[in-house]
Amino acid sequence: MNAAEQALSIEYASKIAATVGAFKGQLPDLRSDLKPWANDPDTRELVDPDSIDIGFHFPGFSRSFNCRSLLVQIRLHQVTEDDTSTTHPMANMAKVIGVEVVGFNHLGQQWHLSTINNWQFEGVAPPQTTAGEKIKACCRQIFQVFNPGA
Repeated sequence: MNAAEQALSIEYASKIAATVGAFKGQLPDLRSDLKPWANDPDTRELVDPDSIDIGFHFPGFSRSFNCRSLLVQIRLHQVTEDDTSTTHPMANMAKVIGVEVVGFNHLGQQWHLSTINNWQFEGVAPPQTTAGEKIKACCRQIFQVFNPGA
């Protein structure tokens, strides 16, 4: 789901801002897009309501990242409180269960990275090693922001 639509509270807005900051900290030339999905019925059918989706665009084609744009999908799982007698600080909070990052150019998807599987880049043109490490560092920061103390 578009990040702009998920920023319904100060908490979510600040976590989304921290995610954008993590990527811009590693890659200052990126331009963020908090509404990467079109608002049409066909696209709405494919959107995952348990995710926060953010697009990032390089000023041109990035040779080290082998793409022009990144789509970052933060997959969430709602943590609910089982014990009603005490309030757990993480009750009713969404936790990150995984991050998907996909690199696109004018030919379409070039590579993808999933933290749910093995944190390895797959695709026809994966990023160079140093660039890939920057993306993985951003993913680790996303986990720290959304799952503090985990």
